[in-house]
Amino acid sequence: MSCPEPGFLTPKEALAALMAGNCRYVTGQMLHPHQDVSRRETVADGQNPFAVVLGCADSRVPPEILFDQGIGDLFVIRVAGNVVDDFVLGSVEYAVAHLNTPLIVVLGHSSCGAVTAAVESGPHDGAVGRLIAAISPAVEESRESPGDVLANAIVRNAERAVEALCASSIVTGARESGALRVVAACYDLATGAVSIIE
Repeated sequence: MSCPEPGFLTPKEALAALMAGNCRYVTGQMLHPHQDVSRRETVADGQNPFAVVLGCADSRVPPEILFDQGIGDLFVIRVAGNVVDDFVLGSVEYAVAHLNTPLIVVLGHSSCGAVTAAVESGPHDGAVGRLIAAISPAVEESRESPGDVLANAIVRNAERAVEALCASSIVTGARESGALRVVAACYDLATGAVSIIE
């Protein structure tokens, strides 16, 4: 089994490559591609990642590992609660407009501490409070849904991040041309599996 070379993938192929890597990770069959001296030297003069992953800053959710990818394969943006602000959006727009990245994945995860804090809605000072406030609408939208509030809020928070990214004219233009796909996903801390949220 080999990994496709990034830079020449359609959005569908990019998602398939990412999920194949996660399958390898879940089953302990990792290839650890593109992690040698040759790869480092190859990408020193430029990058062409095949996916943007907007994920949580949680130390248990490292995208390159859980998708079994290497140097230059993923354009990773990490922030607690995988929320979208102007800086995150600007980073995503750069990957889409200048690196021609064909896939964006917003990756939430089980037992997310930032979403848990928003569910518990206790007082939070400073910038942490502003971060929790950004997640709170997803929590409120999830309270009336059947099932576990936290699990629902984690999913809804990822979906809201997708909606925020898709409000960008750069992202929308690439999607409408067929050059880009944007999906929400959720990583299970216990099993290591990533599920695409449809």
